[in-house]
Amino acid sequence: MKYRKLGASDLEVSEISLGSWLTYGVGVKEDAARACVDKAFDLGVNFIDTANVYGRGAAESVLGETLAGRKRDSYILATKVFGAMSDTDKGLSRVQILKQIDASLTRLRTDYVDLYQCHRYDTETPLEETMEALSEVVRAGKARWIGFSEWSPDQIEAAFAIPGVERFVSSQPQYSLLWRRPEAKVIPISAASGVSQIVWSPLAQGVLSGKYRPGAALPADSRGASDSMGNAMQTWLEPSILEAVQKLKPLAEEAGCSLSQFSLAWVLREPNVASAIVGASRPEQLEENAAASGLSVDPALFAKAEAIVADVRRAVR
Repeated sequence: MKYRKLGASDLEVSEISLGSWLTYGVGVKEDAARACVDKAFDLGVNFIDTANVYGRGAAESVLGETLAGRKRDSYILATKVFGAMSDTDKGLSRVQILKQIDASLTRLRTDYVDLYQCHRYDTETPLEETMEALSEVVRAGKARWIGFSEWSPDQIEAAFAIPGVERFVSSQPQYSLLWRRPEAKVIPISAASGVSQIVWSPLAQGVLSGKYRPGAALPADSRGASDSMGNAMQTWLEPSILEAVQKLKPLAEEAGCSLSQFSLAWVLREPNVASAIVGASRPEQLEENAAASGLSVDPALFAKAEAIVADVRRAVR
């Protein structure tokens, strides 16, 4: 496993990190979650990402129990705030940030998180209030660093223009061979401001593994076929997307790796990406994906892959 510095922070994160969206506490049983976390550590993964809203606290609780026996300085832990935890508890107001960090720390069974992220932008709360509250959290020792997820370029720049507050060190956008939107503005702004990308869905919800074939039934043990996990990926299961992905397989074979590894290596070719978050319901999935770290692929193969998927578009629903 290779490691990269996270923005202007002092954190060195594994190139492949373990996420918990739709999995732990939701679609994956606790014993399987523990097996995946154990395997992650065995493979050198030191960065675990979650959010308070995943299962409305369930993912944090499962991770808190799973990580309880490990030395706190042996892993880097990130969580998020913004999503609705109840009909009234949501957003990035000072009241909510201070309330939700305490609730997250209780569920995670720790005194601090290494990275506290705004899950989305809160248009109903002044940005100054949000940044000052995040700064309080850092200065109270409850979080070491702060980040954001899916903020617009204007929102990012506005946050950096506020004086006297803690600075963001990470951005968590969706980014993959099939979703390249951050390249236009978010990555350049981030690179110039001491912010690294921690990307989610680098395999487009598993579609870039190549296991979903056009016209074929969904694999029974896949995320796509899961009642609890499959809903979020339906827009990726368009025939045109699946057909294009199948055309990528010979390129991965030429590179001497699986399509999943090829797709993760493509994400990691970007210097501003510190880590690619992968989900896992089985330890062997992690084993395959972790092997993408440090993988050397001919840039010409990446260029061919980009050309193959250049015109595919996911459905809007």
